[in-house]
Amino acid sequence: MTEKDSDKLAAGIVGLIIQSERIVVFSGAGISTESGISDFRSPGGIWERFDSEDFTYRKFVSDVEARRKQWRLFRQLSLTAAPNPAHLAVAELFRLGRLDCVITQNVDNLHQRGGVPDDKVFELHGNMQWVICLGCHKRLPVERIMDRLDKGEEAPDCEVCKGILKPDVVLFGEPLPEKVFREAVEYAGRCDLFIVIGSTLTIYPAAGIPEYALDAGAKLVIINLSPTPLDEKAELVVNAKAGEFMPKVVQRVKDSVD
Repeated sequence: MTEKDSDKLAAGIVGLIIQSERIVVFSGAGISTESGISDFRSPGGIWERFDSEDFTYRKFVSDVEARRKQWRLFRQLSLTAAPNPAHLAVAELFRLGRLDCVITQNVDNLHQRGGVPDDKVFELHGNMQWVICLGCHKRLPVERIMDRLDKGEEAPDCEVCKGILKPDVVLFGEPLPEKVFREAVEYAGRCDLFIVIGSTLTIYPAAGIPEYALDAGAKLVIINLSPTPLDEKAELVVNAKAGEFMPKVVQRVKDSVD
């Protein structure tokens, strides 16, 4: 994409943002790869190095060896990655009063660390910063469990009830959190601009949420390096890195309101 094309697309998105009253951002793995977090499904991603069949909810609860494998992978994933310019740009949109909420497929907590309030981030697949007991449902910060893993525990259990501890993320075969999904659908259904950032829109049921926005008459913008199934329904499609493109958009929004 030439600089001229990028500027034209940025100007188009800025116009849509200024005209809109209820904006939702929907983010996927592509916004966080620029923070050094591995994508799961892309070439070179995590599922090329691990067998995804070993990472189902059924295996986690029934097979202690599967739990050990999942905890080993969990330790390898970055829990200290920093928000990149795309996360910071999304947070700036919120500070400018232009953003209703963020709906994310990611589990990395980077939107919150970038500055979007926790109650305005709807995490469809959970959050790696937390661990939950499947027995008593106690929720713990991940640091408490990482200390135990560092000391040699391979499949830690709950110190309260001895139940199975699980990273508070959605595993294969596990339903999305019902309340979070319902609220995300409600926000999508009443927005007038829905901005997808870094999602291929192929993993359901999360990928169906933009359809609720379209059905309600919202305009759709897609910012993603590769094509998506909804490109033909989008007002604008930008095939660029979010960390390079989004700051340009938000700066122009700021300039327009100063």
